[in-house]
Amino acid sequence: MDDLAVVAPAFVEMAHQIVWCSAATIDSSGRPRSRILHPLWEWDGQVLKGIIATSPNSPKRVHLDAHPVVSLSYWQPNHDTCSAECTAAWKLDDDSRVAGWDRIKHAPAPVGYDPAIIPGWDSPSSPNFGILEVVPWRLRVMPGTVMMRGEGSVLTWLSPQAPRTDR
Repeated sequence: MDDLAVVAPAFVEMAHQIVWCSAATIDSSGRPRSRILHPLWEWDGQVLKGIIATSPNSPKRVHLDAHPVVSLSYWQPNHDTCSAECTAAWKLDDDSRVAGWDRIKHAPAPVGYDPAIIPGWDSPSSPNFGILEVVPWRLRVMPGTVMMRGEGSVLTWLSPQAPRTDR
């Protein structure tokens, strides 16, 4: 295992280059359901958190209410991959929605964007706009060179509070 102080910056750098990830939740029957999402990651030197602008009026809300976990996986054609296994919590109060909207709107490209480009998201108070906060318990970063040329190294971090099934 690697130290979070090493893995988190590498994860954020790769995730923000790739931008879009496949996100899997668990439905009410225990089956995986996936979709594409666009997280913004923030590393303060101690804690890594992601925020995702998404509709709270979607099947993922039901899934996350029952199972508040999400698996996020990034891939790009050069085979750089990174993944985060996370707890997930809706942040739907006005202050959180405004703060999330502003952080996403003012983040640098390519990960930052104006949420108002999404139909139905006219403002942070739009009923179809919400912020989903994700906090990883497991991270993995693998440069494509590891698979393609046997060069480089895979970085892995596991929180001491990780579910026992991940150990």
